[in-house]
Amino acid sequence: MKAIYCIGLLVISNVFMTLAWYGHLQVKQFPALARLSFAGIVLLSWGLALFEYVFQVPANRIGSTETGGPFSLFELKTIQEAVSLIVFTLITVFVFRTDKLAWNHLVGFFFIVVAVFFIFKKW
Repeated sequence: MKAIYCIGLLVISNVFMTLAWYGHLQVKQFPALARLSFAGIVLLSWGLALFEYVFQVPANRIGSTETGGPFSLFELKTIQEAVSLIVFTLITVFVFRTDKLAWNHLVGFFFIVVAVFFIFKKW
């Protein structure tokens, strides 16, 4: 159950992360952003990033073997990267609609899945 909570919190955290890191680049889609100064954009991004950490820190505490969770630090980081890539892809393709998913992206994702296998495999 801790694994599910951890991954769920990481998904929520990564939604905020993607919006904080890349949402401000979508000025054409969100006219209110176009009126913000650079400082306003930075403050908006920091505000979103705060929520990223509100979910990310508990996710790592719940998930870490150091605090009674099921994942090592390497496993936590690997899960975080895989979740980050999935969330980023979904938001970019379906919300921002700025890029199309291409075959080379899928090949890259395949190799990331292979990396996840090697990280989680107990040799």
